[in-house]
Amino acid sequence: MSRRIAYLQVAPDGFKALQSVDPYLKSTNIEPRLRALVDLRTSQINGCAYCVDMHSRQAREHGETQQRLDCLPVWRETTFYDDRERAALAWAETVTNVSHTGIPDDAYEEVKQQFSEKDIVDLTLIIATMNAWNRVAIGFRQGPPKRSEK
Repeated sequence: MSRRIAYLQVAPDGFKALQSVDPYLKSTNIEPRLRALVDLRTSQINGCAYCVDMHSRQAREHGETQQRLDCLPVWRETTFYDDRERAALAWAETVTNVSHTGIPDDAYEEVKQQFSEKDIVDLTLIIATMNAWNRVAIGFRQGPPKRSEK
């Protein structure tokens, strides 16, 4: 698969604008490890190899275990995630799959039990931003660079 457009070079101002939301997202009450899990799960759903690679590394940098990362696609089938993480992951899935889910009331009620209104808005902004990045990377076939494993 070959890259289609060097989008950062073609439209740098557009990407600066998209990147400008990142300082705000980092300032929220959504802890970095949970944000990395949400970004990773969103990217897995969308099939974005570049972002899956990046956010799995970020999650490990924030102390995430390999087993939890390995089981993230099937998080509902494990006991590895606490109620707050489960609510965030469920919210990430329903928001990412909005055309299929319509974001049902039960998903909102679940996330509302674990997060404040402000945190729900921030979590949704994190998910929406990740979805935007996924669509850009997938659309222009931005794959991850091959890493040398230690």
